[in-house]
Amino acid sequence: QVQLVESGGGLVQPGGSLRLSCAASRSILNMYTMGWYRQAPGKQREKVATISTGGSLNYVDSVKGRFTISRDNAKNTVYLQMNSLKPEDTAVYYCNAYYSAQYDFWGQGTQVTVSS
Repeated sequence: QVQLVESGGGLVQPGGSLRLSCAASRSILNMYTMGWYRQAPGKQREKVATISTGGSLNYVDSVKGRFTISRDNAKNTVYLQMNSLKPEDTAVYYCNAYYSAQYDFWGQGTQVTVSS
């Protein structure tokens, strides 16, 4: 089992920035694809950004140029730097660690609210 603990969410004004962190309970970042997902009220969960074991990055179009995913293997931590935040970025953000269907772990989520 792997536990993922997110932190860094909160209330921010439009145009502001936040950095989310996801700490893994074991050293898995060099074996698992790590990702950030989000779910807004009344909407399905969507993939925001992923980073593969080889370092390949992928982003949903709506956050390209504003969000950056990164990882620190030594700290077993994945980050999501979010800049130029918009009200439509408001959601619960979840961290995910994926190796296979059997080894697919989620954090508890952290709320991000973008509002003036």
